[in-house]
Amino acid sequence: MSYLMPNYSPLDVSFVKGEGCYLTDDKGEKYFDALSGVGVVNLGHCHKDVTKAIQEQSAELIHTSNWYHIKNQEVLAEKLCKLSNMDKAFFGNSGAEANEAAIKIARLYGDQNNITNPTIITANQSFHGRTMATLSATGNDKVQSGFAPLVSKFIHVEFNSLDEIKSHTGNPDIVAVMLEPIQGESGVIIPDSSYLNSVQDICKKNNWLLILDEVQTGIGRTGKLFAHQYNDITPDILTLAKGLGNGVPIGACLTKGKASKLLVPGTHGSTFGGNPLVSKTAITVLEVIEKDHILDNSLRMGEYLTSKFKDKLNKSSSVIDIRSKGLMIAIELNEDCSSLLQQALKNKLLINITGQTIRLLPPLIINKDEADILVKKVCDLVKEI
Repeated sequence: MSYLMPNYSPLDVSFVKGEGCYLTDDKGEKYFDALSGVGVVNLGHCHKDVTKAIQEQSAELIHTSNWYHIKNQEVLAEKLCKLSNMDKAFFGNSGAEANEAAIKIARLYGDQNNITNPTIITANQSFHGRTMATLSATGNDKVQSGFAPLVSKFIHVEFNSLDEIKSHTGNPDIVAVMLEPIQGESGVIIPDSSYLNSVQDICKKNNWLLILDEVQTGIGRTGKLFAHQYNDITPDILTLAKGLGNGVPIGACLTKGKASKLLVPGTHGSTFGGNPLVSKTAITVLEVIEKDHILDNSLRMGEYLTSKFKDKLNKSSSVIDIRSKGLMIAIELNEDCSSLLQQALKNKLLINITGQTIRLLPPLIINKDEADILVKKVCDLVKEI
């Protein structure tokens, strides 16, 4: 009998060791991790520099609390803000917490502007987390099912539709638009290249905040440190997590300008957020990304993998579309392919399935030989449809 709550449906495998792009189970079998712990271990499993930082910091000091100054946290905040052109940083433990902070800031912004029913526009098929506020923000009925009444107030619009956002410009309760630059959980949905620029223009004209959820797209996943850098814009609020700690739990909510002045003592906090251990780990992650030219590799290997997939699958009647940005890759098929999850596991491959789509988030350190192995494993999988 398991004493764990049955809110997960784990695959029948247990991993005991990881190195780079690979995981080893308790039977000694080796698996190719093309999911990076759901976009988390961007530098691969047990990266030597990250491991060293964790070991050294854990032997020195793990936790004090935010009642005191934390040097590592201050260093990380400065580094992240300079890299993102943001002004201030708040640290929590997850992407959901980062988004929760963003929502609270938007509420405070509404209060500051005498708006009694502050409303945030988000997108259908988005995913922002599973806390009550973030699942309410999420545009997915399945995530929200059973948790009514939801936190108000969120308006969901079609992703990549400017007209739907513009249709709400007369609503005096709107305080912000909250979007993922690329929708990950719904199958790597990439908007028009100018979409975010146009959304920001609408926000500026209406005095709304622009919140970009880069929990999955951030920290090099798309070939740039932050996906919105492809649009040469700076949001009012930017949220990060996943790859920032390479497996150590950390979330960050970064703010710019007017959004930076709203959290004051007593308005928000986190017991564990930004403690010495996680902050040192995140600093090291950012240093490795720069030192080892990880962004270049993410972009180059993403283009290589996409080219290989298109070349080998372009004649497959099962494949509808192949979408990618850096190492955020989706192969959409013409039917539900949920059964491929178990088949992939049998073939020692870890992937994600979203309805009709195979989603791949391989480590950003992947090399050409490993990319070729991944292409063969995935293409063999598709042939079984």
